[in-house]
Amino acid sequence: MLNNASTLPRQVLRCCLALVLLLPFASAQAELLGYIGGQLRWFPETALDSDQGDTSASLVLAPEWYSEFNDRNDSINLKLFYRYDSMDSERSHGDIRELYWLHVGSDWEFTLGLNKIFWGVTESQHLVDIINQTDFVEAPDGDEKLGQAMAHLALIKDWGVLDLFALPGFRPMTFAGKDGRLRSIPVTIADKDSYEDSRAKDHVDFAARWSHYIGNLNFGLSWFNGTGREPLFRPTVHQGQTALQPHYVQIQQLGLDTQYIVGDASFKLEAIRREYDTPLASDYTAVTAGVEHTLVGVRDTIFDLGLLAEYSYDSRPAGFAGRLQNDLLLGGRLAFNDIASSEMLFGVIQDLDETESRAIFLESSTRIGDRTKVSIEASIINSNTPQSDLYLGRRDSYLEFSAEYYF
Repeated sequence: MLNNASTLPRQVLRCCLALVLLLPFASAQAELLGYIGGQLRWFPETALDSDQGDTSASLVLAPEWYSEFNDRNDSINLKLFYRYDSMDSERSHGDIRELYWLHVGSDWEFTLGLNKIFWGVTESQHLVDIINQTDFVEAPDGDEKLGQAMAHLALIKDWGVLDLFALPGFRPMTFAGKDGRLRSIPVTIADKDSYEDSRAKDHVDFAARWSHYIGNLNFGLSWFNGTGREPLFRPTVHQGQTALQPHYVQIQQLGLDTQYIVGDASFKLEAIRREYDTPLASDYTAVTAGVEHTLVGVRDTIFDLGLLAEYSYDSRPAGFAGRLQNDLLLGGRLAFNDIASSEMLFGVIQDLDETESRAIFLESSTRIGDRTKVSIEASIINSNTPQSDLYLGRRDSYLEFSAEYYF
């Protein structure tokens, strides 16, 4: 099932078709890349809902194709993604992550097609990262994104880089199905989404970002106007049972991201002000700020250890705020500096309002040979407080193993 691909709006599909027609004109300087892999997830605790299982296995295929022409001033870029999951039919999904034409001028660039744009500097969450929709079934931390149709002009000047975006074709968030883990209770019905704007998925969004640096200070100021990527949720009835319906509203968002480097320390900040065009939600401010200090050659070894500390604040009251309302992250990033590029990220996110609610995480990876990468990820969720955002996931701690072969 290509669940996500089937939700591509009509204008996005037309854009894909036009880019595909350009492929024969690309030169022979083309390259086929990508990876194929497998993943196992084990949930040690029985789910709250009897329909959910304890173990899932999945296969993933992610090919990439790249070609340059016109004296390397133009390129066509294609990245496809498909995953089959044994537990959850909603996690069996495909997507066009990228399919775009890029033209490079002397001090400007223009991109047309589907692409992924990342904004952000902090570790615990990326408040300012709003261009692409979250592929939640792929990664519960929100780091994986769906491809977004766009016309993107980048002006590269001495006074900074100005990025201008027109974003046609809204894409709704993906959600785990009834049989899947890491889902809401009651279940969210992804294909029953509703919209505040009458144009629904055909609404055209606009965004801009100015980024620059002054010495060791890098910063970006961003603006977004359009359909919010994070939905509100309405109770509904689906197949005779209570369910949640995603409802997408219009927003305006101003964002700031900064990073200041002093020696081996990096000070980071992301902040947003979001305003809604609906009485269903209240305007709010959110901030994540912290520091990462790197200890180079710990105890005269080849290891580098980055110590992380970040605080997150959300002005909305409990129950309406995001997943990090008044929370502290403490952790570390360990680089082994070996030929296998081994690394490990670990830490704990503590809810400062509910002292018995916390999430512990571990992400580690290494290479085997030149083409194989293996990863281990663990997520432990502790919560005994119903008011905490972690409470519904208290039985969804998991251990994940994945292996990917790159070609």
